[in-house]
Amino acid sequence: MQSSLDTEKPISSGSISGPDSVGFLIGQRVHFVGDTHRIGTVKYVGAVEGYGGNWVGVDWDNGDGKHDGSHNGVRYFEAQGPKSASFVRPHNLSSGFPLLKALELRYHGESTKEEEDEMYVLSASNKRVSIELLGKDKIQNKLSQFEELTSASLAYLGVSSAGPPGHINTTIPRLKELDLTGNLLSDWREIAAICKELPALVTLNLSYNIMSHDISGMPLLNHINVVVLNHTGIGWKQVEMLKDPIPLVEELHLMGNKLRGITPLSSDIVHGFDSLRLLNLENNFIAAWDEILKLSQLKRLEQLFLNNNCISHIWYPDHNPLSEPPNSHELLGESFRPFQNLRCLLVGGNKIEDFSSIDTLNLFPNLLDIRLSENPIVDPRKGGVPRFVLIARLAKVEILNGSQVSPRERKDSEIRYVRLVMSKCQDNPEEIKKLHPRFAELKKFHGIEDEKAATGATGPQKMSSSLISITLKCVAASIGEKVPLTKKLPATTTVGKLKILCESFFKIKSVKPKLFLQEEGSPLPTLLDDDMASLIDFGVGNGSTILVEEEC
Repeated sequence: MQSSLDTEKPISSGSISGPDSVGFLIGQRVHFVGDTHRIGTVKYVGAVEGYGGNWVGVDWDNGDGKHDGSHNGVRYFEAQGPKSASFVRPHNLSSGFPLLKALELRYHGESTKEEEDEMYVLSASNKRVSIELLGKDKIQNKLSQFEELTSASLAYLGVSSAGPPGHINTTIPRLKELDLTGNLLSDWREIAAICKELPALVTLNLSYNIMSHDISGMPLLNHINVVVLNHTGIGWKQVEMLKDPIPLVEELHLMGNKLRGITPLSSDIVHGFDSLRLLNLENNFIAAWDEILKLSQLKRLEQLFLNNNCISHIWYPDHNPLSEPPNSHELLGESFRPFQNLRCLLVGGNKIEDFSSIDTLNLFPNLLDIRLSENPIVDPRKGGVPRFVLIARLAKVEILNGSQVSPRERKDSEIRYVRLVMSKCQDNPEEIKKLHPRFAELKKFHGIEDEKAATGATGPQKMSSSLISITLKCVAASIGEKVPLTKKLPATTTVGKLKILCESFFKIKSVKPKLFLQEEGSPLPTLLDDDMASLIDFGVGNGSTILVEEEC
């Protein structure tokens, strides 16, 4: 049976003596000697039944262990996962070293093979060509002048403390940006000691350091503007405790902290953070939009990143057709405009599937940049809608899913949207008013008349008024290059009928065509996967481009 202890073989003695008896404390952060990326938390120090000497029980951050804190039926500690822990001899673990030691290793030490590989390029004949290490020598020479250093990346170097007082300030007094990702820091007192000695520091990255929840006694650090706390295990209560020590923070990144809610310390709404412009809450577990509304009084907030959470519905106070939490007026205040300066909202990768969530975004006073990708509402496979529908429904959006919305794309989208609605709901004005709030406004703005036959109109005249001009591009590899064709077809032409026409247009008989709608601003074309649906159902309009591919 494989042992759940690292590197050592069992012996008969159960003594706890010798050099292995000195070392580590419960809760201390450590990394495996020789592998600074293998980081964990000490959960146990002492004897293990059937093995001699002292052992250290470590719960590894990456879950790469051998057990759950128990061995041979004996429970020593609780680990985060069934195989995230292991027992290690003390001499195989490092508790890290001061920041300046890591700085010296990073910029004064000999280059590793990995770093040397970065000093080569591939020639046209795919041969490695050295750049003579001139660039590296220049960089190392420049960075050896530590007092001139303004930016330092010390990721995964085992930093665990500030070191002796005064040393950091005299060595790197001009440092503005410090990246301490993936080190052994957990105590906020060490963070404070580092920051106090760096008066020019503006940006601090502590990602992948599991930080303590005790933030009491933090000194005033009013020179720091950007704080990155991704994957640090921090909760919102700890975030609230940081707003006084770091009062001028402008960017706060809190990705991957398993946050489920916003929990202000002294009220129902988040106050303070008077300089905060960007808040990043991506990759958390927030599901209720009510939680996000607690941020609505952050009056300087311009960018809110909520990608990859669990949000299913968005609403704006006083305009929630589904439900409204109690005391919302008391929460937000009668005269305050929630999110009054918000101009960028990223909610990609959530669970939004209703049009009311889309339409309510028009109520945000200054919202111009929106991400909705990877939500059911925009996934054609789940009944979602194409890009042009979103543009038409969002009156002010200038950037959608990362792509600029040009004036021409907006005009085309709005016209296509109006014609789509007219084709589906022509005889039900009440339904149109309820489900398509911007329809009447757009129809009037673009001067679109109801498509009714004039007195005495002939059949051909009626048909010509409903024709749309589309461009067909054959991109199937097995068919070969074909000249694009522009054709006028009825908007009611079905996808199945168009496939048959494409076989005729491009003279293809042995290939079964597959059609895609290529839209301006969309990174990927939309598959027209319903043979019974009409072109207008998919939003195909005048000037649209259809790609003709082959079935696999």
